[in-house]
Amino acid sequence: MDVQVAKHCSVKSAAKPQSASECGVENAPKKKSRTRRGRRGKRRRGKKANEPPPFLPPELKLVNPTQYRFEHLATQLKWRLQEGRGEAVYQIGVEDNGLLVGLTEEDMKASLKTLRRMAEKVGADITLLREREVDCDRARRKIAEVLVRKVPDDQQFLDLRVAVLGNVDSGKSTLLGVLTQGELDNGRGRARLNLFRHLHEIQTGRTSSISFEILGFNSKGEVVNYSDSRTAEEICESSSKMITFIDLAGHYKYLKTTIFGLTSYCPDFAMLVVGANTGIAGTTREHLGLAMALKVPIFIVVSKVDLCGKSTVEKTVRQLERVLKQPGCNKVPMVVANPDDAVTAAQQFAQSSSVTPIFTISSVSGENLDLLKVFFNILPPLSNSKEQEELMQQLTEFQVDEIYSVPDVGTVVGGTLYSGVCREGDRLVVGPTDDGRFLRLKVCSIHRNRSGCRVLRAGQAATLALGNFDRSLLRKGMVMVSPKMNPTICWQFEAAIVLLFHAKTFRRGFQVTVHVGNVRQTATVECLLGKEELRTGERAVVCFRFLKHPEYLRVGAKLLFREGVTKGIGHVTHLLPSTQNHVPDQNRNQNHS
Repeated sequence: MDVQVAKHCSVKSAAKPQSASECGVENAPKKKSRTRRGRRGKRRRGKKANEPPPFLPPELKLVNPTQYRFEHLATQLKWRLQEGRGEAVYQIGVEDNGLLVGLTEEDMKASLKTLRRMAEKVGADITLLREREVDCDRARRKIAEVLVRKVPDDQQFLDLRVAVLGNVDSGKSTLLGVLTQGELDNGRGRARLNLFRHLHEIQTGRTSSISFEILGFNSKGEVVNYSDSRTAEEICESSSKMITFIDLAGHYKYLKTTIFGLTSYCPDFAMLVVGANTGIAGTTREHLGLAMALKVPIFIVVSKVDLCGKSTVEKTVRQLERVLKQPGCNKVPMVVANPDDAVTAAQQFAQSSSVTPIFTISSVSGENLDLLKVFFNILPPLSNSKEQEELMQQLTEFQVDEIYSVPDVGTVVGGTLYSGVCREGDRLVVGPTDDGRFLRLKVCSIHRNRSGCRVLRAGQAATLALGNFDRSLLRKGMVMVSPKMNPTICWQFEAAIVLLFHAKTFRRGFQVTVHVGNVRQTATVECLLGKEELRTGERAVVCFRFLKHPEYLRVGAKLLFREGVTKGIGHVTHLLPSTQNHVPDQNRNQNHS
């Protein structure tokens, strides 16, 4: 999504390099070659003859462009916004090769004015992210980074999902309460009360379920949250970009809920919260390992810095840096100390999964909270518009993660649309049931981020009202798909796995809890292909069999299994046909008895 403004202001096009004539540069008249040798020399040089000179004065780019040049730049901006799903970053005063040359004060103002006109033409707003001075031979020049964001049309805001991980009592829910409510905590957890779903969570102060909170940014980069008595619907209407936080449990006894949140809700990023006063403790390492195993980009927030001295905070940061640099992680930690670092961290974090930003914040004093907001504002999506369109062209597949009964509405299911497009009134099939059937149903209405929505697109999370459909026929882990898909059920499947840890040997007959997307069920190891047993760190292709009921799986889906301290990861390689699935029915009955 990063768009360098080539030769100080022009956008670097992905299609082809711009020539000087395309950029509106009036070159000096060229002398004609007097000899044939001269003309042949020019032809031999080929592309070099068409390239612009190595240095062009910056005022020839965005300063007072011709009308034709302006239309060309506006069209280019529109394409860049489409590729970046509504966002683009312009670096003004930077060469194609990254050389910081800069612009004079007057040229910078003129270039920003032209960029603002371009943004208005395509219905976008610009925000100056940062500006710095560079020393040149003669005068002081400036470079600037500008965020261009398109005003949302018909609720099509950019939506990023961030899973919040960390040990119990590290301040996860409190941090989310401060970010989404707009008020600092009182030091005793007042900010987190609005996030809890159950009475026992309020009494103990510990999250045991999965909850969702939203933080919006408008087209100018300003925070839009629940402050000023806004409702969720108002936040959605006035936001161009939405951050959906998935608040997960930190206590070890709720680990299966945390894993379900990571595998089922498909977060774009993970935020690991570490208490500055406790350091790496409890489930911190385990949550870090889960995010890395599922290949979710992770950044770290060190909270509660108001409770500790500077030396304690530095000790915790050093401890995190050591863990991140270990061979198992191979991460590059980056401590964010100022707004300039926050902008750099957001851009590098999206480009390289090895970069891990580290923030040190306080939910009570508000220290460095603005840096975290700047980071969220600039953070680009991982997928581009082309990948999104390819998913939308596939048949509809909706993963059922939550089931509710709402008075006067009926049965409601919550989850994520994996592929295709879902509209009000669509007729789908849901399953598989315990006996392996798929049942017909109709989507009555759609709600996204607590406000009505007529169309749901691939990658978006929402709740669907199903009217009078019998809730007892539904369960978590089901899918709602298009009848044209002709979905098949799966009792047995093969997966290529890596055994991360096991106390003894992993062999046939061992039972584990398997997580594949929104599927969570106990499965038995039927056989290890080519091996008798497996030890920690070894790889193999394993055949699993579900114990309770069949599931709907996809080849290539990420798999995570666990049982006590036993853990492993892998991916589904083959689904066994239904004829093979039902061969060992006697074994299944013995397992139930």
